[in-house]
Amino acid sequence: MTQNYKPAYPPEFRQQMVELVALGKCPKQLSKEFGCHYTSIQTWCRAAGVPIRSSQAIAFAATSSVASLSANERQELLELRKKLKRVEMERDILA
Repeated sequence: MTQNYKPAYPPEFRQQMVELVALGKCPKQLSKEFGCHYTSIQTWCRAAGVPIRSSQAIAFAATSSVASLSANERQELLELRKKLKRVEMERDILA
């Protein structure tokens, strides 16, 4: 009988995921980007002692920091976000 066994992730990959979470990325976003399950990322972070923030907490932190920006900085941020979204879409289409 064959089992659907997926090999373990390399230690370098695990460390990279933990570092990204430590920088403020959400495990669910990372799981979508890199194709691993978010509970695996959470387990690796807990083992490394890295606190995990939810996507809602990350979004709140981002909006609260936007409030302290000037009008020009806010406008530039919006333009850069639009440009990033467009570039990501172009990249995904090419892939």
